[in-house]
Amino acid sequence: MIDLGRLPDLLREQLPAHVARQRWAGTQGRTVTSVEPVWTEVVEPDDPMLLWALVDAELSDGARARYQLLIGGRPATPWPPFLAGKDRQLVGVVPGTSGDVVLYDALVDPDLAMAVLHLTSPGTEVSVRRPIVLEHSNSSVVFDESIILKVFRKVGTGPNADVEVTQELAAHGCGLVVPPMAELLRDGTHLAVLRPFVAGAAEGWQLARTSVRDLLGSRLSPEECGGDLAPSSGWLGHTIAGLHLAMAELWLVQPASPPAWVQQMEAHLDSVAAAASALAGVALDVAAVRAQLATAGSLDDGGAEIRIHGDLHLAQVIHADTGWLVIDFEGEPARLAAGATVRSSPLRDVAGMLRSFHYAAMSGLAEWDVADDELRGLLAAWEDRNRQAFLAGYFGHAGIDALLPSDPASRATLLAAFELDKAVYELGYELAHRPEKVAIPLAGIHRLVRGPVPT
Repeated sequence: MIDLGRLPDLLREQLPAHVARQRWAGTQGRTVTSVEPVWTEVVEPDDPMLLWALVDAELSDGARARYQLLIGGRPATPWPPFLAGKDRQLVGVVPGTSGDVVLYDALVDPDLAMAVLHLTSPGTEVSVRRPIVLEHSNSSVVFDESIILKVFRKVGTGPNADVEVTQELAAHGCGLVVPPMAELLRDGTHLAVLRPFVAGAAEGWQLARTSVRDLLGSRLSPEECGGDLAPSSGWLGHTIAGLHLAMAELWLVQPASPPAWVQQMEAHLDSVAAAASALAGVALDVAAVRAQLATAGSLDDGGAEIRIHGDLHLAQVIHADTGWLVIDFEGEPARLAAGATVRSSPLRDVAGMLRSFHYAAMSGLAEWDVADDELRGLLAAWEDRNRQAFLAGYFGHAGIDALLPSDPASRATLLAAFELDKAVYELGYELAHRPEKVAIPLAGIHRLVRGPVPT
């Protein structure tokens, strides 16, 4: 199909543009200047071809990242029907030994998705497969509505936190995660994981968006509308507290370090402020943010430092028949090396979920283009109701106080700092990926610099 001797050169030619288009690449507006294969393996040489590769990419600012690629190849004539509408997944059309060959992300090809499954779990046989396209740092494929294969895209070295954490928690009886069934390791690095697919489960983000739509459509108060999310938000808070207690027991507790936490926040603030200054209309009050963070940095009582989720929001939890489950322990893609672990205050995770409630409310505002003060008031009430329900569920969990500042004022100050830091992170992400949405984190920042969030 393709002269295998030309493969490295073809990859160097075609992959920079392809990688830069992928959400999982995390290039944040930078171009990919070069791609160099680390290793390549032709898994299937014929039609369809499957090429498996690890590549090092250099970005326009000199940064480097390592990606896993699974590339399919078929004759370009006739055009493969499953590629309709999949322009972002195309790699390119290249000369083959018997005509042009189209190269593409193999996971959108039903036949090659099966071949990738067999790399991870050779004995597993299934019949139905469908790619799930998510804005995460990975790609997932569901097979027979019973198992889900998660392929890591941006990879580091060594174990992946998402595999390691869920494996350890499940082994110690924690039922709040989906345990791995099989894993794909190469040179000690996790490249994929296979898990049970929780049929009928609903993503937290979708539940929140449905609740917001019901609120706006009914014009009833949040507690009166049929889609009231607050009871589930309270149970979610209880679930996250249980997760933190389990993680603290497994990976032990260390003394809190508010000054070190704030130092990291300030360094990230400087980076985002530089990006914001280059875009007209983005008014980030850096001095006010820094002053708010400094208050948290001076705390004597910061609670404890534990291993945490690291990127907790409504799209990282699913609601099943048995209750809430937590997924995707890989950390924030723009701030964490692939496969690394996160240790911090458990309030960092709490802050991430609070910011997610704000995003759900503001997304409803944008979707409805609301210029109606009554509806704006209902959205503000919806956010506050779900925030308070989540916090009540979290802080009401027996034993969680041992991980948190004992003084309520210190607890509120530290939580506000982590929520502010998360909003700054979101601003950096939106500046790079979705500039039209910068108003959402800016609104959060503006509100948070007024003072601590009541708990």
